[in-house]
This record gives sequence, structure tokens and C-alpha cells, in this order.
Amino acid sequence: MVKEEKEENRGSVEFQVFSFTNKIRRLASHLELHEKDFSSERSLRRLLGKRRRLLAYLAKKNRVRYKKLIGQLNIREQ
Repeated sequence: MVKEEKEENRGSVEFQVFSFTNKIRRLASHLELHEKDFSSERSLRRLLGKRRRLLAYLAKKNRVRYKKLIGQLNIREQ
């Protein structure tokens, strides 16, 4: 996302998904090194659930924005 867009629309679904995706990627790389860190694994699962629910909401409300977002973040098969 463009920096100006991030600063303007911090409450938008796109920004929230973008933020969750960054956190998910950081936690996933952390868990590759620390396999037995179960509290971080739980946090990762919670973030994945939140992102999944937001993406389902966006797909239901506006399919074009949904497709654009998953294309930008490269998170799902299209």
C-alpha cells in the first residue's frame, strides 16, 4: 500500500488486513526459529482468524476491492 493511503485510512478493512499480514509474516518467521514457542503460535492463530474474517467480510461487501487486496498482498490463490 502507498504510504499516503496507510496514513489516511487506518480504520479501513484494507489497512487492517495489511497490518495483520505483516504481523503474521513476522510471527511465522519467528516460529521457524523457535518451534516450541506456543504462546506466539497461539497469537499467530488468532491473527489468522481475524484476517480471515475481515477478508470474508470484504469479499461479501465488495468483490473488486477483495480481489485487488489479495493480489497486492499475494496471500491467496486466485
